[in-house]
Amino acid sequence: MFPLLSDLAPWLPPIDTHAVFVGLGLLAAGVVFLIEKRRRAVTDPRIAYLVLGALVGAAVLSRLGTWAQHLDPSKNLSLIDQLAYGNASMLSALVGAWLGVHVAKRIARYPDRSGDLFAPAVALAMAIGRIGCLLTEQPGTPTGAGWGIVLDPAAAARVGAPAGVPLHPSFVYEIVFHAAAFAVLWFWLRHRPIAPGETLTLYIAAYAVFRFAVEFVRGNEVAWLGLTRPQLFLAVTIPLLFVRLAWMVSRGRLTLHDTPPIGRMAADVPRT
Repeated sequence: MFPLLSDLAPWLPPIDTHAVFVGLGLLAAGVVFLIEKRRRAVTDPRIAYLVLGALVGAAVLSRLGTWAQHLDPSKNLSLIDQLAYGNASMLSALVGAWLGVHVAKRIARYPDRSGDLFAPAVALAMAIGRIGCLLTEQPGTPTGAGWGIVLDPAAAARVGAPAGVPLHPSFVYEIVFHAAAFAVLWFWLRHRPIAPGETLTLYIAAYAVFRFAVEFVRGNEVAWLGLTRPQLFLAVTIPLLFVRLAWMVSRGRLTLHDTPPIGRMAADVPRT
């Protein structure tokens, strides 16, 4: 475990490792967002409000999503302490970003779909941000596989995991998923005639299914019926996402076999 960058290498500054990789992820996402914005010829200055809404929504909901974990309120942090010091949830951050964008659209009266601008940026940010999780958090449940991560007693005590036992590198699985999702979005899906905004729907649906599966080896606390809290949330949201996908197919909003002619990408692709 490397909670500080200086734990990775003594010449690095003693700053929070996880925060550094989250920052790097956001920086990379910003670059990807600007490239895609230019490619799609989106010039509306109000798009900045959507980005601000996404960042604020993700920051707030990422903390609130892990707040009321105990039925006894005395066991939970106060609201102020939770927002300042509480654990963060990636799933809650995604929900918060989505809500933040929609609130910003209402306030700024932004009329167009924006999911296609955010989808590859979010996937890349998640891939980079999860490196910070890999370096600082409990890897996962025990595994007999040769690629398991083995923690020494000090690291195991810090994250509450067993020492000397190979553990699933669950965050490596997530990094691979998000990196692959970014590649698919960036090199293929964004060039397909999918209805505006729906590449984000495809990415979120794929991640929801993947995350439900990987939770079985994440080592998170079982909350009810053998499922963790993220799985209980996903058990409700995955059917809704698949209803959305079925609706997209029925309306012809999801077409993957064709691609716009070269030279029409900026001019003819509908704005998001």
